[in-house]
Amino acid sequence: MALFDKLKASLGKTKNSINEKIEFTLKSFKKIDEELFEELEEVLITADIGVNTSLEIIERLRGVAKEKRLTESHELKEELANILIEILDGADDKINLKGTPAVIMVIGVNGVGKTTSIGKIANMYIKQGKKVIMAAADTFRAGAIEQLDVWSERVGAEIVKQQEGADPAAVIYDGINAARNRKADILLCDTAGRLHNKKNLMDELKKIYRILDRELPDSSKEVLLVLDATTGQNAVQQAKLFKEVADITGIILTKLDGTAKGGIVFPIKNEYNIPVKFVGVGETADDIMEFNAEEFVKAIVE
Repeated sequence: MALFDKLKASLGKTKNSINEKIEFTLKSFKKIDEELFEELEEVLITADIGVNTSLEIIERLRGVAKEKRLTESHELKEELANILIEILDGADDKINLKGTPAVIMVIGVNGVGKTTSIGKIANMYIKQGKKVIMAAADTFRAGAIEQLDVWSERVGAEIVKQQEGADPAAVIYDGINAARNRKADILLCDTAGRLHNKKNLMDELKKIYRILDRELPDSSKEVLLVLDATTGQNAVQQAKLFKEVADITGIILTKLDGTAKGGIVFPIKNEYNIPVKFVGVGETADDIMEFNAEEFVKAIVE
C-alpha cells in the first residue's frame, strides 16, 4: 500500500467528518452569500478545527471569494483546500537531521503512543540505512524501559539504558557517548511525560537541553511532542501546556486511523505555530510517515 493511500485510509473518519459536511453545505447553497459562510464556519468548528482558526479560515475564504469575484458555491471548495494547505505548510515541517548524531527527543504524556512512535521512527530511519541509538530516559514510568527494549530488538536499534528511577540526564549523557563512539546518525531520546508536575518536567528538560547543547553543539535537536489524535481538543490543550515548558519543534500525531478528530492539526499549527512532523497511520512498525501538508489536506478534502 502506497504511503498516500495509507494516509487516506487512516484519515477516513476525519474525511467523513469534514468532507461530507462541506459537500452537503455547498450543495445546499447555489450562490455564495453570508449565510453560506456562517454554515461553513460551523462545519469547521464541529470538525475540531477550533473556534479561532475556523473564524480565520472563513475570513480568508471571504477575502478570496471577493477578490476572485466568485459567485457559485462549488467554487469555494478548492479555495478552502488551498487555505488549509497554507495553514499547515511551512519550511519547518521537515525533520532536521544535521550533525552526527542528529538528536530527536520525544516528549508527551503517558498513553499517547510515545514509545511506540520512537520505535516506528527508529524503524523508518534504519530502513533508510541510518544507524540509530535509543536512549531510554523515561526512567519514571514503570515498564517504559522494557517497552523501549522490546522495540529496539524488534527494529534493530541499539539501546542505552539504566535502571528505573535513574537520572534521565545521565541516561542522555550515556546515549551521547554511545552515539559518538559507534558513529550513529541519530540519537532518539525517550523522556518522562508527567505534565501534572510542570516544574519537575521543566527542570528535567532544561538539564537535558544543557547536556545536549554542551556535548553536541553542532547537531540539530528536534523536540517532538506526541499527541493522541483521538483526544481531540484535549490534545490541543496539551500542545499549549507543553509549549510553556519545552522548546517544541514539532508534533507526532498518533492514532489518526481511529478518529474523526484529525482537524486538530490546524489550530495546533495556526495558534501555537507547532508544525506536525510525523503522523501515525496504523498499528505496524511501518505505519508512520513524515507529514506532508498537501497530501494531508487532499486526504480529507476531495
